[in-house]
Amino acid sequence: MASNSPAPEGIELQEAPTAGAWGEWNPTEDSARPPRGKHRVVKQRGGLARSSTVLGVGVIAAVGASGIATAQDRPQVAISMPSLPDFGLGGGGQHAEAEGSGAGAEAAAKPTGIIAQQTAGHTDAGATLVGRILQQAESQESAADSQARAQAERAAQEAAAAQAKAQREAAQKEADDARAAAEKEAKEAAEAKAEQERIAKLAGSYSLPTSAYTLTSHYGDAGSMWSSGHHTGLDFAAPTGTPAKAVAGGTITSAGWSGAYGYRIVLELEDGTEIWYCHLSSMSVTSGSVGAGETIGRVGATGNVTGPHLHLEVRKGGSTMDPLAWLESKGLSV
Repeated sequence: MASNSPAPEGIELQEAPTAGAWGEWNPTEDSARPPRGKHRVVKQRGGLARSSTVLGVGVIAAVGASGIATAQDRPQVAISMPSLPDFGLGGGGQHAEAEGSGAGAEAAAKPTGIIAQQTAGHTDAGATLVGRILQQAESQESAADSQARAQAERAAQEAAAAQAKAQREAAQKEADDARAAAEKEAKEAAEAKAEQERIAKLAGSYSLPTSAYTLTSHYGDAGSMWSSGHHTGLDFAAPTGTPAKAVAGGTITSAGWSGAYGYRIVLELEDGTEIWYCHLSSMSVTSGSVGAGETIGRVGATGNVTGPHLHLEVRKGGSTMDPLAWLESKGLSV
């Protein structure tokens, strides 16, 4: 810096050389030591002072590799120092700043040292995290597949169980139907056997009213020869004097002449059924008890007749019924 005050004696003033006369001046730490109390140039160490742009490039590279950057893995941000003012050192400050800018640009273009290591470390951590995420996704997909298979197996088991149940129910129903049919058949057979036994037993207790006969008129036949307009009994045509027998054990309650019926015997059975023997030629028993098959009279042609025959009527409660059906119900073959 030039001064306007006069120089002391004995000292020759020399004009300060210009930048062209001295050449390019690049001050060092020793030559650029600032006066006490003034600003001090901070020495940058190991390339830690990098611009925010360089740091951003490293962080973006790490995030791009890993996909996720956590706060605890984020590198410490290095703060760059601002450009220092010129303290009368000529253009050297600007030149140093330019030199520093060139070095920073080169470092930004090609990160080295700690930044490169941190970037590589984040890349490895990101790859590890991606691998863990993929492994977790595969595990979840495997669990979902296992659950789907389990559900499918459970559904198949339930369907098989339902089908087996339906088959068992169908088989049980078929067995029940077969058993019911067998029981019904057995019951019908037992009833038929019981009926046969009953008829056989009754056959021993009942007897045909006569023998050597021919059925000429049946119950319900219509004609003018009967006063009611229809036949009320069963006619056994047989020669006169053919024995007339008691069809079952009972009591003779009436015996004698009865108009159009001629000589008639009324045999009352134990259940109250009345058997009428009509058109008899003679009466052997007129009162008292008789047994099945016992002769109580003889076939004749008395009363309103056209020839010798036994007119047999079966009455119960004052009403007539078919003698043929009644005799067959007692096990007799007429």
